[in-house]
Order: sequence, then structure tokens, then C-alpha cells
Amino acid sequence: MAYDAFTGGVEPGGLRSKDEIRILICYLLSSVSAPLTKDDILSIMQENGFANYFEVTDSLSELTANGNLLCSEDPVPLYTAAAQGKMVAAQLDKALPLSVREKAVAAALNLLARAKRERENKVEIEKISAGYQVTCHVSGGEVELMRFTLYAPDKKQAKMIKRNFHQSPELVYQVMLSLVTGQADQIPSIIKQWNT
Repeated sequence: MAYDAFTGGVEPGGLRSKDEIRILICYLLSSVSAPLTKDDILSIMQENGFANYFEVTDSLSELTANGNLLCSEDPVPLYTAAAQGKMVAAQLDKALPLSVREKAVAAALNLLARAKRERENKVEIEKISAGYQVTCHVSGGEVELMRFTLYAPDKKQAKMIKRNFHQSPELVYQVMLSLVTGQADQIPSIIKQWNT
């Protein structure tokens, strides 16, 4: 394939042609079988150094215009692979390096898992006179398993608490449960298990 894509911000091993970028987008949306927002796709492509913002944006527009992708506007644009896009992905996926395909799908699955954790485990940040109250909820599906509130002196720390809580609400729950049930000696093994 001809190297015709703008490569500013693209890492070595990234995609250098417009066709490769379009194929990867089709492959990505076909592989995860879940709708992704434009920001999700941009994040996956840019954070992994596959392609730059402008090329991805142009590719999304072209793929939508020619029927390879479907875009719903509810309440934000969500992209899915149309039948034609799935066919492109199936027939041309070998044009992309296996490492790029695997890395893109892993990034998308991580992004979807994070979104699910954030949806299910809410965090509320409330401004108070002396700073912020950050309330974290651990969900067990239909039942709220735990709720706790922490003080943060400024907005930056409140957002840091929210971000770190969303990385592993299950770990927070397991550690807290071990503490309050008198099984604090299990905490190092719980943490070690999460770090592997």
C-alpha cells in the first residue's frame, strides 16, 4: 500500500496509509461487536500511535459516507461496523500486522471494560466549603455493596480519587471487607493477586 497518510504523532510500526487506517477501524469495530464513540476510536488510535487525529477523523467520515460504518446519534454519535465494513475487515485484515490488530482490539476491550466499571460504580464529587466530598459506590448489580465518602482539599485530588477508584472498585471492596471482617492479614495477598 502507498504511504499516503499524514504521519505526525504516529509511532514506528504505526499505519502509514489511508487504506490501512480504514481497514483497522473496520476491523476494530467488527472485532469488539460494540458501538464506540468517535472519541473512543480516536483515543485507541492515537494512544497506541497507530494514526493521527486528522487521518482517523477523515477515515470515519469516509467509511460512514460509503456505508462501511453506521453512525447513530443517541445522544452522542456511536459507530458500528455495517455488513460491508465487516466484510472489509474479514477480507483485508491480513493487510495489517497482527501486533497492530491485537493491540487495537485489546485497547478497545479495555476501554469498554472501563466504561462498564464507571457506569456500574458511580462516583459523585460535591463541592463543600472547605474542598470536595467524593462519594464512591460499589455496585453488585441490583444491590449497592458499599458506599463511602472521602474528603479532597481540591478538585484535582477529587478527580484523582475518582480515576483511581474506577481502575479497580472490586479491589477497594475486597480490601475494605477484609479490614472490617478482621481479616486484614489477607490484604497483601489480595493486592498481590490484583497486581499480577
